[in-house]
Amino acid sequence: MSASSETPSSNPASANTASSSDLVQGTLEMLILKTLGLAPMHGYGVAVRIEQISDGVFRVNPGSLLPALSRMERAGHVKSEWRATENNRRAKYYMLTARGRKALVTETDQWHRQIAAIAKILEA
Repeated sequence: MSASSETPSSNPASANTASSSDLVQGTLEMLILKTLGLAPMHGYGVAVRIEQISDGVFRVNPGSLLPALSRMERAGHVKSEWRATENNRRAKYYMLTARGRKALVTETDQWHRQIAAIAKILEA
């Protein structure tokens, strides 16, 4: 799963390292699940919410977000419906399903185990 920032790092010294806004491989769907667990929203709203909650550390590229939402819908983790936005435009709103809530718990538990393992390695 590709999930990177909208803009590459402009610091030449960090050209060979990930920018602070790059998502760790495999985390985009977990972040989407968590975000949709807060409230149903359209794709742009998901991207904005992730950026807001992460204090601007993560910016989700629409080229990564929309395919992830489609995969998640096919997997039954989210469902969608067309609604009017606050600006009276039509947008596809996504909601978490029961299967999506279970996937969020599983992925969150797995993420916490990975974080603990990485911390042990870094402390070695």
